[in-house]
Amino acid sequence: MARRSVSILNRLLANPPSPFTALSRSITYMPRPGDGAPRTVTLIPGDGIGPLVTGAVEQVMEAMHAPVHFERYEVLGHMRKVPEEVIESVKRNKVCLKGGLATPVGGGVSSLNMQLRKELDIFASLVNCINVPGLVTRHENVDIVVIRENTEGEYSGLEHEVVPGVVESLKVITKFCSERIARYAFEYAYLNNRKKVTAVHKANIMKLADGLFLESCREVAKHYPGITYNEIIVDNCCMQLVAKPEQFDVMVTPNLYGNLVANTAAGIAGGTGVMPGGNVGAEHAIFEQGASAGNVGNDKIVEQKKANPVALLLSSAMMLRHLRFPTFADRLETAVKQVIQEGKYRTKDLGGDCTTQEVVDAVIAALE
Repeated sequence: MARRSVSILNRLLANPPSPFTALSRSITYMPRPGDGAPRTVTLIPGDGIGPLVTGAVEQVMEAMHAPVHFERYEVLGHMRKVPEEVIESVKRNKVCLKGGLATPVGGGVSSLNMQLRKELDIFASLVNCINVPGLVTRHENVDIVVIRENTEGEYSGLEHEVVPGVVESLKVITKFCSERIARYAFEYAYLNNRKKVTAVHKANIMKLADGLFLESCREVAKHYPGITYNEIIVDNCCMQLVAKPEQFDVMVTPNLYGNLVANTAAGIAGGTGVMPGGNVGAEHAIFEQGASAGNVGNDKIVEQKKANPVALLLSSAMMLRHLRFPTFADRLETAVKQVIQEGKYRTKDLGGDCTTQEVVDAVIAALE
């Protein structure tokens, strides 16, 4: 018996299991009848690097034989509005995968990203800022989920020139939208075994608007006694993120603060190029790069075809879970993280010099 134990130990030492080897499930995932039917997803490649990274997702999905079919539409940031057939496609399919859409700074057309969110009432943005094994960062044990209200606040788009040289921009906060985003944040925390929800605000200055947001969060928090609730002023929040990010768990924010907090947390955890995210409403969901979702890269990256596809690949894993294809999601996420940890195939923002296609090929090889 002792000799047999030593023999087994020697074999394990000679061939240690990979940390990326899929764990066997103790209880088999049991789909409902029809869950394996292929799903159609609206695909918007977008501007700049968008076609590169969405193309990467298409290749990996095909290599996995994932039960997903893409319905492609060309939408570009300079358009005055999102074409009606695109809106109808998302309404029909319920799910969309999107590359970045450029938004002009200052004058020009309004943001098509905001048009999509408002038209489809996609009220919650979720960005998971988490350390990725293999990427060296200043802080460890970072695992923050930023949940941001998507439809109002400073992004309401209500601006006008009162008199020449004086512009008024309205920040709209409603009890309905504040309670809705707070409820989603606490529900997310409850379903994902998270322990704390932090509301980010500036109610010391904007006493009515952010005060209403806090009041709504406090009301919702009463229904979740098992989850710790606290509040933090947005400027202190940014300082605390940089100094001690591991103290945060789930963060719920109004629109503008969430954009700032998510990008800060992403930079701390490893960069916007590896952070997944999505936007969800009662009936529809749009998956895209988590932080800096409007990033379309620059001409040099596009010409050299060296865009980082990792963030959108991980967002696609989130999409697969949303579509109830958990095994495909696990395979994709495991393959992407294996490639990052091995360190051989990385784009410039992650310390390498690979093209998008070289990273895609490495992920496909890891899948096999």
